[in-house]
Parts: sequence; C-alpha cells; structure tokens
Amino acid sequence: MTLLSLILALALEQLRPLGNRNRVWLLFTRYANQLERNFNAGSNRHGVFAWLMAIVPPVLVAWGVYELFFRISPILALAWNVLVLYLTMGFRHFSGAFSEMSRALSEGRDLDARQALRDWTGQPTAELSTEEMARLAIEQGVVDSYRHVFGTMFWFVVLPGPVGAVLYRMVTMLGQKWGERSLEDDQFGRFAASTSAWLDWLPVRLTAASFAVMGDFEDAIYCWRSQARTWGNYANGILLATAAGAIGVKLGDPLRQDYTVRYRPELGLGDPADPSFLKSAVGLVWRCVLLWLAVVLLLSVARLLG
Repeated sequence: MTLLSLILALALEQLRPLGNRNRVWLLFTRYANQLERNFNAGSNRHGVFAWLMAIVPPVLVAWGVYELFFRISPILALAWNVLVLYLTMGFRHFSGAFSEMSRALSEGRDLDARQALRDWTGQPTAELSTEEMARLAIEQGVVDSYRHVFGTMFWFVVLPGPVGAVLYRMVTMLGQKWGERSLEDDQFGRFAASTSAWLDWLPVRLTAASFAVMGDFEDAIYCWRSQARTWGNYANGILLATAAGAIGVKLGDPLRQDYTVRYRPELGLGDPADPSFLKSAVGLVWRCVLLWLAVVLLLSVARLLG
C-alpha cells in the first residue's frame, strides 16, 4: 500500500497540481499564527506547549481516520493515504517553476524570468543576471524538492499510515515559521527549530546520497565533504553542494540584490549556471524519485517474503 500510495499521489499531482495556494496549509498557517499570538511569551516551555498544540491534534486525526478506514476497507485507507500525500507533497511546486524559468530564459524573456523567480523565491531579482537567476532557481529547486518530496516520502514510509507525511510537513513549517525568526532573547521557536533539524538529519543525507548515485558520484561526494559546511545552513549546504557536484554546475557565489552584493560561498565544481542546467536539475530529481520508489518496492517485497 505504501508504494501504491506514493505512485498514485505523484500521478495525481502531475495531473492536477495544487500550486502555492494550498488551502489546507493556509489554514494551518493561520492556526499557527493564532497559537503564537496566544502563547509566545519568549520562553522555550511556551514554545514547546504551542508546538504540541499545533502538531498533536492533526497527527492524531490523520492516524485515527486511517485506522478507521482500514478497518472498514483497505481501499478507503489507500484513498486516505493518497489524499494526505497529495496535500503534503509538492513535486509540481518546484518543477513547474523550473519549467517556467527555463522557457523564459531560453527564449530571452528576462523580465518574465525575473517575475517568475521573484514570485517563487520571494527574493528581489531586478539586478540579477541570467547566470545569477539560473543559480538561484537551481538552489531553490533543490531545497524545495527535498522539502516537498524526499523528506515527506521518507517519513511517510517510516511511520504508519499518513502520519509521517503530516508530521514532517507541519514540523518543517513550524521550524521555518517559528525557529528561523527566534532571537537569542526569544526562545519561543527553539524547540520548533531543533525538532525540524532532528527530523531532517537522516533524510537530508539520504537525499544527498541519492543525488550522488544518480549523478556524478565522485564530484558530488567531494563537494559534500569539502563545501557543505561553508554554507550557513548545514543541511541545505549538504543538499546544494551534492546536487551541484552531481550535475556539474557552480552554485553559491555572490548575488547582486537590493543595490548591494550578497556574498556567499562557492558550491560545485563545474560550469557556471545557465538555463540548460535547470533541466539537468529537474532530471536529477526525477531520477532520484524513481530510485526511492524502487527502494520502497524492494522493502515491500522483502517485508512480504519475511
């Protein structure tokens, strides 16, 4: 059922992508905002309590509905799994943006490319060159592919029913929303940040290993070992350095934004980024998705034989 749920959810999302305005997650965002307004007194224990209030009820509902449906009919449980995955995964969230960026840049429509990149990343793009836009798009796409595909897939496979998918997506959203904004004297988001980092530890490394296996293995591993720690966010550094080595492109490096230069370390060993590398990045992610599905198939067969 796990493999079939993943395949059906990926197929459904290709046919009818949800896009950025996912109403379920908008509702959860409003709920998280309300919890923060009510409980944020600047202490870690308030953050823990708010985190539990945000995470536990939806996870219990997802698990309870799955168990109820499974007792009635495994087909209903399968449908529930597919629905939850459809709402929590988002392959088209980044592949659609990749395709739009690639078409605009290859056709010389720089203004359209800047608008698409700004809408996608939320960053200023007016001063970026074509190479800088391609770099930023690949970086955003690699991180998004992990958040919306591989991280969700991993925890869906590990935990029963759709619990892992719901848990992972909500924990990472709270980690980004509360954890990244917490200051040294405001500990409210510390627990959310540490929990998100803990859930990411293993799947980040498995995703990076997949990039290496399905791309240039030697360069990917070298970039992982020598460059990942130079990035501000180590988990993202692992993903970006390995992906850059796997497809042979240079990422990182300074960007011109807001009339200043934003200095960043260099990642990768290959050629400067251009629109053709956007297709290479999407191809790498697709190959890794197929690799993960093959691994899930092997695990399912081994479980049946055991």
